[in-house]
Amino acid sequence: QVQLVESGGGLVQAGGSLTLSCVTSGGAFAINAVGWHRQAPGKQRELVASMTSTQVPNYADSVKGRFTISRDNAKKEVYLRMNRLVPDDTAVYYCTLYDHWLPVRTPPYWGQGTQVTVSS
Repeated sequence: QVQLVESGGGLVQAGGSLTLSCVTSGGAFAINAVGWHRQAPGKQRELVASMTSTQVPNYADSVKGRFTISRDNAKKEVYLRMNRLVPDDTAVYYCTLYDHWLPVRTPPYWGQGTQVTVSS
């Protein structure tokens, strides 16, 4: 069974930084794309960052230049470095695994999420 477990969320002041980690197991990790999604209250889940199996990243315009996604295929882990955080970044962040080498469609595998709260 595919499992994804996030960690690293918490409370941080605006302008600060935070790193999220995701430990995965049971999936075809190395040959598939990975991503980070987030959901704020009253909003739909949105794609924040993704990375192909060949380690090519893509970012939402709102986080471009501030967030960095990375992956370690040997450890089957995904990371999200978040810099210069703003209150609008407040959300539950989910680690996701796709079933394709490109981050197309909605990913089939999701973690349970980790809360990130950015205070003003």
